[in-house]
Amino acid sequence: MDAGLRNYLTVTGGYWAFTITDGAIRMLVVLYFHQLGYSPLAIAMLFLFYEFFGIVTNLVGGWLGARIGLNNTMHIGMVMQIGALLMLTVPDSWLTVSYVMAAQAFSGIAKDLNKMSAKAGIKLFLPVGAEEKLFRWVALLTGSKNALKGAGFFIGAVLLGWLGWRGSLFALVGLLTVALVWTWWRLPTDLGISSAGPKFKQLLSKSESVNWLSAARFFLFGARDIWFVVGLPVFLQAVLGWSFMQVGAFLALWVIGYGVVQGVVPHVIRSASAAPGGRTLAGWAALLSLIPLAIAAGLHLGWDAGAVLIAGLTLFGMVFAMNSATHSYLIVAWSDREQVSMNVGFYYMANAGGRLAGTVLSGLLYQSWGLAGCLYASSAFVFAALLLSLKLESVRPAAS
Repeated sequence: MDAGLRNYLTVTGGYWAFTITDGAIRMLVVLYFHQLGYSPLAIAMLFLFYEFFGIVTNLVGGWLGARIGLNNTMHIGMVMQIGALLMLTVPDSWLTVSYVMAAQAFSGIAKDLNKMSAKAGIKLFLPVGAEEKLFRWVALLTGSKNALKGAGFFIGAVLLGWLGWRGSLFALVGLLTVALVWTWWRLPTDLGISSAGPKFKQLLSKSESVNWLSAARFFLFGARDIWFVVGLPVFLQAVLGWSFMQVGAFLALWVIGYGVVQGVVPHVIRSASAAPGGRTLAGWAALLSLIPLAIAAGLHLGWDAGAVLIAGLTLFGMVFAMNSATHSYLIVAWSDREQVSMNVGFYYMANAGGRLAGTVLSGLLYQSWGLAGCLYASSAFVFAALLLSLKLESVRPAAS
């Protein structure tokens, strides 16, 4: 097997295992702490450090990967995730808000080290100019990751009902330990180390295209998490009366479907345009901004809430996937090979910032204005991403 393909498959396998644990732990925390009587805003606060430290990690992680190697940053992330899972196995009396926030901080650092390492590494497995193959590989990694994150939601809900809180956490530790050993054995030791020896002061991107793309990413992912993190699962359980299993299955199927769509985006985009860019992003964002408004209108008119959410969020996921997969390709394609880990780290710092804003707003808006408030804010965030995407056509760089 070609070395580049072998390394890509190894990175993808490790990323898959990590993603399952990441999705499972998120569902476990939301459902378990809601069961313990935590308010929606309190549950959102449990993820505050998860998202905040994701911002810091992405900013520093790209620099760290360029100095010590992307394989090492990936493995550091796996070890930290194992530690975060074990932290939550303590007795219930220890599981205060501050303690769980600290555990989630480690999980957030771990997740973004792993994601940055996997996505930046892809460019280094391919020769210069292989843009079409790069698009396919990035879309496949991103789409499969999201499909497995959805599977992780379902696995988390199933494990909670089957093994309980602590048994679920130990099962996830076992899965990730196997992945850690496998990738440690298979990946080259110098992956992504920059010959230029990047300085710490170079952390902030000096590329205009990366800056505008990152700003659009902030609002795009904030728009998703405003309703997805707290508002939707709590609404399904508390208002519609769905069981843990039903909530986990619905969110899992949604994310799996979203991931499948991401995987086929290159075929759809390439059939319409040989060079996806800012106009591509703006077109999908324009359509996406209308969907949360339509869902909120359906709920306001008293239509069957379950049917409205299933239909509306299915459409939202499909359009969001088109936008997100194109985003993920562009940040890799528009980055110089020597700077790819730092640019990807900066970009996903903006992604984590959007998720942080969306997470806090999800709990705050749901507690104050219900799910409709979350959906209106989601539409406003998507519209902001649309405006920022329009700028990209004038600043896009040549492929490198």
